[in-house]
Amino acid sequence: MGTVFNILAIVALAAVVVVLLRGLVNMMRGGSAITSNKLMQARVLLQFIALVLILLTVYLTRK
Repeated sequence: MGTVFNILAIVALAAVVVVLLRGLVNMMRGGSAITSNKLMQARVLLQFIALVLILLTVYLTRK
């Protein structure tokens, strides 16, 4: 069970990196502020999900 959460945590962290990079590219190109805001909201949500998965992994592997 811990392995599943490990994999999900890694996928969530990779998604955070992808959204972060897309936001940076959008900002460097002078893209829409609305798009930047949506990407920031998505990044915060993905960071929360990644944090929960990491904490679940730590909790489940301690036993």
